[in-house]
Amino acid sequence: MIPPEFLQQLLGRLDIAEVVGAHVQLKKAGGNLKGLCPFHGEKTPSFNVNPARQTYHCFGCGAHGDAVRFLMEHLGLGFIEAVQDLARRVGLDVPDDRRSAAERAQAAQAKVEQKGLSELLAQAMEHYRGQLRHSERAIAYLKQRGLTGRIAAHFGLGYAPAGWRALARCFPEYDEPDLVTCGLLIQSEEKLDEQGAPRRYDRFRDRIMFPIRNVAGAVIGFGGRVLDQGEPKYLNSPETPVFSKGQELYGLYEARTAIRRAGHALVVEGYMDVVALAQHGLAQGVATLGTACTAEHVAKLFRFTEQIVFSFDGDAAGRRAASRALQAALPHLTERRSVRFLFLPTEHDPDSYVREHGMAAFEAQIEAAKPLSQYLLEVAGEGCRLDIPEGRAKLLAQARPLWTALPDGLLKRQMLGEFAHLARLSDAELDQSWSESPAPRSARAPQASSHGADEPPHWPPFNEADPGYDPAYHPAAQEAHYEPAPARRPMRGERGERWQRGNRRPAGPPPPPPRVASPEDQVLRLLLLNAAWWEQISHSAHDLLLQRRSPHAKILAWLDRIVTDQGPPPWAQLREQMLGEPSLSHSLGQLAGLRLAELDAAGLEQASLSDLQALIERMTQAGQDLSALLGRPAARWQP
Repeated sequence: MIPPEFLQQLLGRLDIAEVVGAHVQLKKAGGNLKGLCPFHGEKTPSFNVNPARQTYHCFGCGAHGDAVRFLMEHLGLGFIEAVQDLARRVGLDVPDDRRSAAERAQAAQAKVEQKGLSELLAQAMEHYRGQLRHSERAIAYLKQRGLTGRIAAHFGLGYAPAGWRALARCFPEYDEPDLVTCGLLIQSEEKLDEQGAPRRYDRFRDRIMFPIRNVAGAVIGFGGRVLDQGEPKYLNSPETPVFSKGQELYGLYEARTAIRRAGHALVVEGYMDVVALAQHGLAQGVATLGTACTAEHVAKLFRFTEQIVFSFDGDAAGRRAASRALQAALPHLTERRSVRFLFLPTEHDPDSYVREHGMAAFEAQIEAAKPLSQYLLEVAGEGCRLDIPEGRAKLLAQARPLWTALPDGLLKRQMLGEFAHLARLSDAELDQSWSESPAPRSARAPQASSHGADEPPHWPPFNEADPGYDPAYHPAAQEAHYEPAPARRPMRGERGERWQRGNRRPAGPPPPPPRVASPEDQVLRLLLLNAAWWEQISHSAHDLLLQRRSPHAKILAWLDRIVTDQGPPPWAQLREQMLGEPSLSHSLGQLAGLRLAELDAAGLEQASLSDLQALIERMTQAGQDLSALLGRPAARWQP
């Protein structure tokens, strides 16, 4: 806890006019300063800053507070973050900081490095904006999309020329390591330049550039869209020390005031949707950055508003994205917070819908968006026949992990009643059942083996029809490499001769197991080589594959984004994009059963969608999640 005495000392050293003036244009008005309120839209200034009292007050919307409150409300910072930010400005150490001196010094150095990276990105943004002014082709594209120069300037849009080293005009020291670190350049691991050093080239070429800013306004990355029919259609900065796709939202910095004014945030699927909606007058839109909505995204939005509306396309990909957004939002809901879901017709995105039907019709769609409680019932009831007991049991099985994620409160109680009604149970019966019965198997830690310590384990029989069958690697076959140790005298309390698991010794060194691909390796391999299959497997299969904490899930989440944004590309194109994402190359390197060279060779092999579906079906029927299966490698997949 930060001592109140420190807060008083901090506020006494600050000049609130400087803190607020960095974000609001203030003019002298007697003993106070006045400007347009950043918390609601207005044309006549009603926002006052009182330097004597070190407070601000808006006579229009009633916003009131000190410098700490201003940063929390305007930038969406937490209390500790706001205090630390202000303390750095006046050279004070926050007394509740329990880190060691070395840890504080390391954190301070990281801050300096991040600031340097952000300054490089801001310099690149200005360069791209200058290039846009000289590209008639890029300007014509933006005009074709209905964007004006004003809205392009508001979002800082620019243009990356087609050259491989166009940024050398902006950065004469093109070999600066931080240009790779911040994601502006790609450094080849395979090709060398004339001096024998790894070859470098611009990541973004011949693209409309969308700067990505954090809530403080610092540039932390870019999104780029091709002008013609090239691939990938959309390209984002990689993960860097200043940019994490799972934590940032495109357009949030620009939309903060509009979100407060509208009373809700609208989450759309792409940054072009955000800019196009702003052009139409709807400025509260934000977008995820090529990844599914995360709990961090939801928590950040709830700093600015208590209502979130997710807008998705009505196709299968949109429904999958909505399901993930639902799961991300559940832990953050309270009686005061609400989440709704808007599904547009499959032929429309928000921009095209507004163009065809008008803004009034789109706003009506927002008002009629589906409440989270209703969508939760739909997701839980997917594939369930409620007219038979089996279907109602399946409903409850699917509903329980979703219901469990809700925080305790009135909403959770009411949803229990809704599920009980659908299952034809009383609230008390369902509450008792869910309280007493064990958690779903997928949510529990792996169970210990059912056999006792006194008897050998019973391995499942060989199944020679199984494509993953390898008799040399079956656990039962490996038992043959061991023989019992000489008999020993029974210990106290033992009766008769008993088999002891720990009382075996090798008869000789067993042969090294062959290098095998796990089932999860096999699935990833098939999907990378046949990206179109990603859209053809079931919703439950997507959840099974993506909700793992493994390198496979990270690569598949990236594949999901690529397929959603640009359609399923061939393996050769995916390979090039993977090489441009160092974190993905690292994840692939962690998998013993997959190598790029092997994937290149496998591209010539024949396989069918049924092979993939059969493999996933076996995983599901076995009642084991993928991480458990990794403990029992199967033989290498053969087409």
